Amino acid sequence: MKIKKIFNLFTIVGFAILMTNTNLYSQKKLKKNSVSFDKVLHESIEYREIGPFRGGRSAAVVGVPGNPNLFYFGATGGGVWKTENGGDTYNNISDGFFGGSVGSIAVAKNDPNVIYVGGGEVTLRGNVSSGYGVFKSVDAGKTWNYSGLPNSRHIPRIVIDPNNNDIVYAAVLGNIYKPTDERGVYKSIDGGASWKKVLFVNNLSGAFEIVLDPNNPRVLYASTWRVQRTPYSLSSGGDGSTLWKSTDNGENWKKISDNSGFPSGVLGVIGVTVSPVNSERVWVIVENQEKGGVYRSDDSGKNWTYTNSSRSLRQRAWYYSKIYADTQDIDGVYVMNVAYHYSDDGGKTFKSSNAPHGDHHDLWIAPEDNNRLIIGDDGGAQVSYDKGQTWSTYYNQPTAQYYRVTTDNSFPYRIYVAQQDNSTQRVRHRSLGYSIGENDWESTAGGESGHLAIDPKNNDIVYGGSYLGFLERRNHEKQTSRTINVWPITTLGEGAEAMKYRFQWNFPIAFSKHDSSKLYTFSNQVHVSTNEGQSWKTISPDLTRNDKSMLVSSGGPITQDNTGVEYYATIFAVDESPIQEGLMWVGSDDGLIHLTKDGGQTWENVTPKKIPEWLMINSIDASSFDKGTAYIAGTRYKLGDFKPYLYLTEDYGKSWKLITNGINEEHFTRVLRSDKANKNILYTGTETGMYISYDKGNSWNKFQKNFPIVPITDLTIKDNSLIVATQGRSVWMLDDLTVIHQLSASINEEKLYKPKNSYRIPGAGGRKSLTAGTNLPNGVIVHYFLPAFDKDDEVKLSFHLEDGSLIKEFSNKSKDNLMKVKKGGNSFVWNMKYPGAKRLDKMVLWGADFSGAKAVPGDYIVKLKVNDAELTQGFTILKNPTSEGTIDNIKSQFEFVNEINGVVDKAHRAIEKIREIKSDLNKFQSDYADNESANNLIERSKTILESIDKIENELYQTKNQSNQDPLNYGVKLTNNLGNLNSAFRGGDFGPTDQDVLVKDELIDKVNVQLEKYNSIISEDIPNFNSSFKKLELDYLNVFM
Repeated sequence: MKIKKIFNLFTIVGFAILMTNTNLYSQKKLKKNSVSFDKVLHESIEYREIGPFRGGRSAAVVGVPGNPNLFYFGATGGGVWKTENGGDTYNNISDGFFGGSVGSIAVAKNDPNVIYVGGGEVTLRGNVSSGYGVFKSVDAGKTWNYSGLPNSRHIPRIVIDPNNNDIVYAAVLGNIYKPTDERGVYKSIDGGASWKKVLFVNNLSGAFEIVLDPNNPRVLYASTWRVQRTPYSLSSGGDGSTLWKSTDNGENWKKISDNSGFPSGVLGVIGVTVSPVNSERVWVIVENQEKGGVYRSDDSGKNWTYTNSSRSLRQRAWYYSKIYADTQDIDGVYVMNVAYHYSDDGGKTFKSSNAPHGDHHDLWIAPEDNNRLIIGDDGGAQVSYDKGQTWSTYYNQPTAQYYRVTTDNSFPYRIYVAQQDNSTQRVRHRSLGYSIGENDWESTAGGESGHLAIDPKNNDIVYGGSYLGFLERRNHEKQTSRTINVWPITTLGEGAEAMKYRFQWNFPIAFSKHDSSKLYTFSNQVHVSTNEGQSWKTISPDLTRNDKSMLVSSGGPITQDNTGVEYYATIFAVDESPIQEGLMWVGSDDGLIHLTKDGGQTWENVTPKKIPEWLMINSIDASSFDKGTAYIAGTRYKLGDFKPYLYLTEDYGKSWKLITNGINEEHFTRVLRSDKANKNILYTGTETGMYISYDKGNSWNKFQKNFPIVPITDLTIKDNSLIVATQGRSVWMLDDLTVIHQLSASINEEKLYKPKNSYRIPGAGGRKSLTAGTNLPNGVIVHYFLPAFDKDDEVKLSFHLEDGSLIKEFSNKSKDNLMKVKKGGNSFVWNMKYPGAKRLDKMVLWGADFSGAKAVPGDYIVKLKVNDAELTQGFTILKNPTSEGTIDNIKSQFEFVNEINGVVDKAHRAIEKIREIKSDLNKFQSDYADNESANNLIERSKTILESIDKIENELYQTKNQSNQDPLNYGVKLTNNLGNLNSAFRGGDFGPTDQDVLVKDELIDKVNVQLEKYNSIISEDIPNFNSSFKKLELDYLNVFM
């Protein structure tokens, strides 16, 4: 191989390796004594999209006038998606450019190739994510460029001048956690190259909505909203919540919420829309204590009429409050809420309807056809062509938002998650089919916000939580459910101070790692049950700061909102040591860490002395190697601090070390997990991507690979696979961490990584789908690294028995067993099959399988040969744990299939030669038809032709020309043998006695034909050739 000299990035510093790492995002310089590896060494392993495909929240949708099948939507965490078939399927079009939370999408009217996207959703739930500014495409989403407003955080709406797409307005809500001046209405006149703030109210009130007059783009309406989230509250309304109007392209604004008829007193969020039919008609929906609801103006906002006060239109106003004028009916108007509501009488009365999912946030109505809609709700985006009578599905969008992730011990094991705005789910991490579809997952215990815990003794008994302390035990096998709340009283609508035990929206649940009878759950105290929730024992004092000022009702000053999201001073993260029973770490959402070493009899406050105040402890990971070692991940983003906070203790919490070197300063961290095989390897999921540490947190490197930019909420490790729960892109996983475990410093030499153990099971995978998760490829997955590769190089992968006997070989130079090879990381999947029987072109067979026998579980060898250099690794194929077959059954199946394939292969190769001979003899007859001296030979050739034709027709039905011809003409010997192969190989069973009898009978018949064939080849053909020579004719070789 021609290997170019590559600069080795690894330098020994003391006892470690120092590497300079460059990534997509800026990072801090790595400290000395840090360890890193060039990412090319592990580039062959990638993340796999599991799904499930059930949409998560969307608050940004748009269509394109005149193009009835084209729509876009933004996911609140999952980037931008495009459909060109009316919602049947969606493609993500922001991956590779940007991602995360999307608050708005706008398509230019004068050029639909021009699209602007604003980051940061407006649905300000407790799990809200901020965005990264404005992005622009000029080719309908094929490529994107950054267009500014980096500190905007939340952009609920972008509008474009219909005559000039360089004139753009952005409603910037801004940082929702703390006062800033970077909020209001911004305007660009150069296509987003620069922005000017044209409307600013105060440092706590940003722009919520902005609309252009559809008939006069000089006229704009905007609403500003005073809103703030803290870790323990949501406040909506107050000074700055205002409705505005501009008549000079947004340069100057006039307050119109003081005009006649508009509600007085404290205002909250305000939605506004203008009728395209008559611009004088303007509607608003207003959050107001006494007179909230829908208002209409028929004189462009000078005077207002209160048309509807129904609470169904304005409940939880901060979460909805969007209103849209019908594009063709002057009296038509929509209001978004739990249901969506439509009025055809100017806003006086409304009819309520539901798209496939509830909680509706955005709507686009085609200007030329008011029957064509796209709606955004808590289930994603759905399309209608009949004004909402029917809608497209949301079960084709992998945009779910999950809080926590865990697994069970079934096979294949299941991944457990709770989906925001939907149910909990348990999904197979791989299927026995071709993808991971709806049949591979089901709902399970608990609700949208809960932790899940699986009974260690029974994978079908699941415990799941939800808000207000709800805790469910579900038995899937028995199809029973039981509520086992620690304190079964509802405090809905009240603050945390009303609860006997303060359970957060996302309270932990866990089984002991040492005593499977112990089930723990956590409020502000620790509770344990040893009888499946029949009774609970409280084993700790209050382990929080318990600041009474932070335990009050959330909401206001207009609307209260208490679901448990804002319940504060609760235990939020826990982990029991896997190596010492009774040692448990507990972290609170208000910044305390406690430790018990005696199963809860005593507790010690081990909070780091220098930890920032009010740090939410989001995850704790107890070491699998050292009893006194633990890691915590915390966040302060709800205080306006987006820094990452990761800490390590190695002495039971007596001292702590901040371990964030190399992580972007705004990539705040929700979770850290330590590797289960290498004590120095750590993984952390941030708001903006994945990182890995090879040195116990001393330094971090990006670990993004093909993973989208999306908030990461939780990680878990199972069987050397990393499983990632996201807030907007469902579940992904990295299937093989053993490659990471095998990394070595040099990037100048070939590497063959020891393959991970593989199971001999049915199914296939690796194919991506727009409607289902990607299945794990079925077979032995081999990863290898080539520092260089030239087209003249020959690279071979061969698979062998333990004694070295060759099973199968693949090569970049092979015609029959070709494998693709490139410089850098490579992966190859051996399907565990031995060579099969030859199948000729255009053979029409019915239900026959001539593929190779699948390897028997056991130990094997793989060899990588690069020109003259060779590397070797051992690997193991495991038996399917759920299989009814024994190893002896599998061996008998293997031998049965191999025997059939061996006979069929001989038969088909004989047919191949027969066809060549027939072609040669036919040519001979044609060429010498007029040569009298050849008459005798011609007759002999006809006899040979007749004989070999009969042989071919006994072996294979030559009349079959199309796929269903066998129904007419039937099948012959090799087809019947192939049927035997395919009939029973779906599992691990051996052949039946009848299979063996039929096989033996068919093989005997095939051998009879092969004996006739061999006789012709060994006698008739040589005699024919000898006679041919004696006639001194032009020699025609009809022998093989």
